[in-house]
Amino acid sequence: MKLSLIIPCYNEQDNIFPFFKETVTAFQEMPKDIKSFEFIFVNDGSTDSTSQKLKELYSSYPNYVSVVEFSRNFGKEAAMYAGLRHATGDFVTIIDADLQQRPEIVVNMVNHLLENETCDMVAAYQDERRESKFMSFMKKCFYKCINKTSDIEFFQGASDFRTFRRCVCDAILNLPEYYRFSKGIFAWIGFNTYYLPYMAEKRHSGESKWSFFKFVKYALDGIIAFTTLPLRIATGVGFFTFLVSILYMFVVIIQKLFFGVDVPGYATIVVLILFLGGLQLLLLGVVGEYLARTYIQGKNRPIYIEKNVLKAKEKMIYNEEDNQSL
Repeated sequence: MKLSLIIPCYNEQDNIFPFFKETVTAFQEMPKDIKSFEFIFVNDGSTDSTSQKLKELYSSYPNYVSVVEFSRNFGKEAAMYAGLRHATGDFVTIIDADLQQRPEIVVNMVNHLLENETCDMVAAYQDERRESKFMSFMKKCFYKCINKTSDIEFFQGASDFRTFRRCVCDAILNLPEYYRFSKGIFAWIGFNTYYLPYMAEKRHSGESKWSFFKFVKYALDGIIAFTTLPLRIATGVGFFTFLVSILYMFVVIIQKLFFGVDVPGYATIVVLILFLGGLQLLLLGVVGEYLARTYIQGKNRPIYIEKNVLKAKEKMIYNEEDNQSL
């Protein structure tokens, strides 16, 4: 059996060789059922020396290292999809290059799949997160919101760090949607999944590419991709506003005819126009988000563009000569 390791890379020049060395060392404990490996590094338009480091790595170990170069930065979701398209293993693992996700855990994942034939995927999640209480609170709110409004269930804290069988990989490849939200895709395709807790380590080198605003954008992408809640809210707000306007119209008519109260003047009209105008623009923006995604998807543009591909040769990784060279 063969294991394909997919490693998305964006500005990871100082992590490439340490990651490869520690992974090869950790994989010496891999079950004997796994006879060969392939490392698929996907360079997602890095602006540092990541491309050069990957070429050096490929030159040193062309037997089991593949490198996929993007023409520009298309995002981690596109990098993972590209890695899946190039993966040929019976088992497939997605892991980051910064060594926060330890390769030793991959060994545990593979062991679980081999020992449990009914299990199709092992997904890692952080039982304890090294982050602020505010970020933890916001993430909990996101999962509560999307689980209440979506037809599928999202496991809180589940990451892209996971190992799965070939059937899972093929199922994901059958979903070539442009706007990809991997957490939702993994949940949508189903399959028997075991969730494995782990503790993320500190980055070996470099800084995280995620900021608070990127997390917010990612969360909004997930909500729009896997629930129609914003559209339903827009419909509900529009209907509620319509009812309130009808009631207010009757109130104004009754005040004028039966109580002789003057119809509210300039200030009230201005406030109502601004409120209703802003509300309409807001609701149009919500509809526009869905329409824009439909428009982009309708163009059938590729999810990514490959600039260069260095394909690995077939070879078993258990080789003392290779280990000594590391």
